[in-house]
Amino acid sequence: MSPTGHDHGSHDHAGDGKKWSQDVTEHSDAMDLEEHLFESADPHRIALSLKHSAEQSHRRKSEPYQSAMSMLNFYINRAGDNLPARRKKVLEDAKDELRKVFGRDD
Repeated sequence: MSPTGHDHGSHDHAGDGKKWSQDVTEHSDAMDLEEHLFESADPHRIALSLKHSAEQSHRRKSEPYQSAMSMLNFYINRAGDNLPARRKKVLEDAKDELRKVFGRDD
């Protein structure tokens, strides 16, 4: 326990068994995400939903494209080796779709 009262060694959020990264994905302060969004098998749908969430958010700190791409990358990176190859392919394809729906080539 730190002097501020926070247990920095714990990965559970509020004792409910969730990891902090799961809580961030489900309850982002920057964007309101569609429930179970990252479980979709449709990369285009994921991209459109992230775009919509980012554009509607008034709490994000960066441009909508950057916020949407950051949330997608965050989810992929936090899942790490636990992400099955098929899911990872869908999410990686969603990055390309996100670039398309935002009209970006980077």
